[in-house]
Amino acid sequence: MTHVESASAGANVAIVIGANRGVGRSTALALARRRVDVILTFRSNRAEAKNVVKAIESLGRKALALRLDVGAADTFTDFAERLRQILRAHWGAERFSYLVNNTGHIAAEAASDLTEAGFKERADIHLQGVFFLTQHLRPLIADGGRIVNISSGLARLNASGGVASTPIKGAIEALATHMAEEFGPYGDAAARLATDFVGSLASDNRALQKGGASITTLGRTGQSDEAGDSIAALLLSDADQWASAPRISVPGG
Repeated sequence: MTHVESASAGANVAIVIGANRGVGRSTALALARRRVDVILTFRSNRAEAKNVVKAIESLGRKALALRLDVGAADTFTDFAERLRQILRAHWGAERFSYLVNNTGHIAAEAASDLTEAGFKERADIHLQGVFFLTQHLRPLIADGGRIVNISSGLARLNASGGVASTPIKGAIEALATHMAEEFGPYGDAAARLATDFVGSLASDNRALQKGGASITTLGRTGQSDEAGDSIAALLLSDADQWASAPRISVPGG
């Protein structure tokens, strides 16, 4: 692959947030198999992130791992500058092609037990982090680049314990629509969608897996690898140049 140095075209690089495990990891590897280099982020598990970097490199692509806490918006200015320097040093480019906002964590609580601090933590990670990180990184996204926001099927289900996560994930889907409207006409970062995957975001919770399986026609929950392949193939494919702001659902029926 020849790396382009044009500021408008950018390097064939994806920034995948939270890619040390789960859907993020799956997406990073799926992109690497499609000849895309990856800069992945992790919050605390550096060892997992290093393993993903090695896996990507074994596929013949370039990869780097950067620490990022998406709940700490006050660090995004420094992160964006560091990313700018890395793009110049490692790819000879000013911009990158894809931003995958894969944020969040599973935490189920009843409304009576949810504290103000707990609600704010979820909003900081799932919504405020996505908004302000995209705001800071938008100038680094190449013309025709793409933004993918990962949502959850829980945004449209009355799931037990989802009193905070459900409306916040719903807001992410609305945010994608507004991103597409604002960014699309300028061609510099066409926001694509909010994607949801039943079960794949609850890989460590057997109760949630069982509940997710019960409402799918396939009778099982989705796996992280299936989610990553869907993102890379359906949303970040060179063949898909026209879709803007759709909500692509991969719910297993």
